[in-house]
Amino acid sequence: MGVGETDPLSLFLSIGLNKRTAENSLVNQKVTASLTAVIKEAGVDGCSKTIGNLLYMVATKYPANALIHRSTLIQYIVSSKIKNQAQLDAALAFLSTVEPETFKLNEFEEACGVGVDISIEEIESSVNAVVEENMNPILEQRYHINVGNLCGQVRKQHLWADARIVKELIDQKLRVILGEKTAEDDKEPLKKKEQSVKVEEKASDAIACVPSVEVEVNPFLIFPEPAENFKVHTEVFFSNGDIWRAYNTKENLERHLKFTGGKVFTRFPPEPNGYLHIGHAKAMYIDFGLAKDRGGSCYLRFDDTNPEAEKKEYIDHNQEIIQWMGWQPFKVTHTSDYFQELYDLAVELIHRGLAYVDHQTPEEVKEYREKKMNSPWRDRPIAESLKLFKDMKRGLIEEGKATLRLKQDMQSDNKNMYDLIAYRIKFVHHPQVGDKWCIYPSYDYSHCIVDSLENVTHSLCSLEFGIRRPSYYWLLVALGLYQPYVWEYSRLNISNTIMSKRKLNRLVTEKWVDGWDDPRLMTLAGLRRRGVSSTAINSFIRGTGITRSDNSTIRVDHLEYHIREELNKTAPRTMVVLHPLKVMITNLHPDSVIDLDAKMWPDAPSNDSSSYYKVSFTNVIYIEQSDFHLKDSKDYYGLAPGKTVLLRYAFPIKCTEVILGNNDTILEIHAEYDPSKKTKPKGVLHWVARPSPGIEPLKVEVRLFEKLFLSEDPAKLEDWLADINPHSKELIPEAYAVPSLASAVLGDKFQFERLGYFAIDRDSSPEKLVFNRTITLRDSYSKSGKRVNLDVPS
Repeated sequence: MGVGETDPLSLFLSIGLNKRTAENSLVNQKVTASLTAVIKEAGVDGCSKTIGNLLYMVATKYPANALIHRSTLIQYIVSSKIKNQAQLDAALAFLSTVEPETFKLNEFEEACGVGVDISIEEIESSVNAVVEENMNPILEQRYHINVGNLCGQVRKQHLWADARIVKELIDQKLRVILGEKTAEDDKEPLKKKEQSVKVEEKASDAIACVPSVEVEVNPFLIFPEPAENFKVHTEVFFSNGDIWRAYNTKENLERHLKFTGGKVFTRFPPEPNGYLHIGHAKAMYIDFGLAKDRGGSCYLRFDDTNPEAEKKEYIDHNQEIIQWMGWQPFKVTHTSDYFQELYDLAVELIHRGLAYVDHQTPEEVKEYREKKMNSPWRDRPIAESLKLFKDMKRGLIEEGKATLRLKQDMQSDNKNMYDLIAYRIKFVHHPQVGDKWCIYPSYDYSHCIVDSLENVTHSLCSLEFGIRRPSYYWLLVALGLYQPYVWEYSRLNISNTIMSKRKLNRLVTEKWVDGWDDPRLMTLAGLRRRGVSSTAINSFIRGTGITRSDNSTIRVDHLEYHIREELNKTAPRTMVVLHPLKVMITNLHPDSVIDLDAKMWPDAPSNDSSSYYKVSFTNVIYIEQSDFHLKDSKDYYGLAPGKTVLLRYAFPIKCTEVILGNNDTILEIHAEYDPSKKTKPKGVLHWVARPSPGIEPLKVEVRLFEKLFLSEDPAKLEDWLADINPHSKELIPEAYAVPSLASAVLGDKFQFERLGYFAIDRDSSPEKLVFNRTITLRDSYSKSGKRVNLDVPS
């Protein structure tokens, strides 16, 4: 379809406009006509978002008195000779003032910077210079500094620089200098000190009347009420032309509603063959969340039909972690609770000619399924299958020599209708029922039946189970049982991790990680040990939604955002030095100890002693090794010879001497402090001091964690174990901490200033505390994927 034939909305979207802008353009007939004409004049059938936005600006801003030159301007845009808003604004200004007969192309090009290329390095150099010139107001005003003014100063040097890039570089620079935004930074400063209380009250009243922009839509509104469960759920098509229409009879629905009282009943059905991971958190949110939203109940049902892989350890842990996630089951059940009912219903299926005992090996079953061929034992007499099935139950048939299969449709278009196995023989001890049974039902057989027996109203599962829907309803129709409403949702896939329980089990058993609760894993136990809260996880899950979209991967940054948001509000601040470098304060007496107040919270009121902790300033302090350079530079904000920096909550210090060892190793630094605090420092450093003469600071172990896998989707790699990040864990055995941390206990979380958020690990002892880094203060990866350090001065 050409430009002239495309409908306006599709045409506008094709040039990269966002949907909202495109739809708003359609509301205004004048804009619609102008934008359509501009796109047609440009001769583009799809283009980059940058070019599209510039064409949109031409359509909405172009001076009416200069239409004769519009096509020229458009070609400059399409050919990327005019490539940003600054150039376009200059071009529009030029065309609005020049007369058609006096228009000269060279003057036009000069007026709007055609051919002028400004590198990122040039912009960055100017940003550094402007920031340096404005350092005092930046340190005084912090994030209240007028960023627009800073941008303007840079743009004076580079008239045609991309304004977006200029602002991004300035914002990045401010973050490096000022660190994390505090609650005080977020407060709107008063424009005039003399503003009256009345004016402030009126402003508050006005704000109170403005509704919240983020109106949270209830995600559970999409689900029908239990009383509506009489409609056709699905149609089961057979290769011979038969169709089974699955729906609840009036009698079955009435019996069901009588049991439930018309309330919602859901179930969360994990298999106890490992620890639950963050993908299960989404299932919990949907299963438990729907029941809670409707005032109903949710079972915790363990799908324990495969005793070879299941352990009591997993059952106990999963119950505990579900409660930690904030969910309270209505009742804890096991599929094994229904083994007798499941067996009786299997016998009923044999009686009805809908199940048979088969002797094919797994290899033969696979071959016959691929060829869509019936098993040789499919049509054996009912009485014979009944006898053999009882022999299976009594342990009279060897393991692997017989199975019970459903007589479905081997010629179906759905492979999940290829006579599924209902029972197999396993002489294995079961963690719940011991040795009572030696035949165990399959998931495909038991799941739908137990859903029905427990009167589940909504059977919710992930999209990959969609293929099982026909066999789910085939069984319930065949047995005349009540049918729950089935709904599938997209799985939660997160980048740089593994979700498969089989692969997780391999990581644990082969000791690639330190157990199921290794903080690098996305198991809920691992996240908890790392210091992530259940509320942060649930907030992340709520943000991902419960749609039926494809199984796209969500970047781990989205989870990290919710973790930071919570810890920023809940984790008290403290100071720890990971890689200590000794600094001697030469103008402070060795016996002197100056007690200082350090804030646990950025907005701590001065009269609230509980919001402060004590730090001692002595003549021996320690800073990070990375906070000292032998050579200073303009864009460096740490300590260097002859340079002054501010110690957080303390004094400015100036480096006066560097003591070097062999191979120019820095042994210690000598510095002088400014007790008057009149010196204007360039940067702010965290530090730890000897609490008293001759006494070393508190030593703690710190563990730093990065993403476990280097690739965003390691599961797709053939050799996925080779993708493990060799730097995913760094152990720092002796970091220095302020004395107040000595009283920390398991469950405590802190922000180590400029380093990140940390939590006490279970390996801690009274002799030595161990801290896990939960997360850095900011994302530690640039857009290019290159590792950058945003927590300490560069």
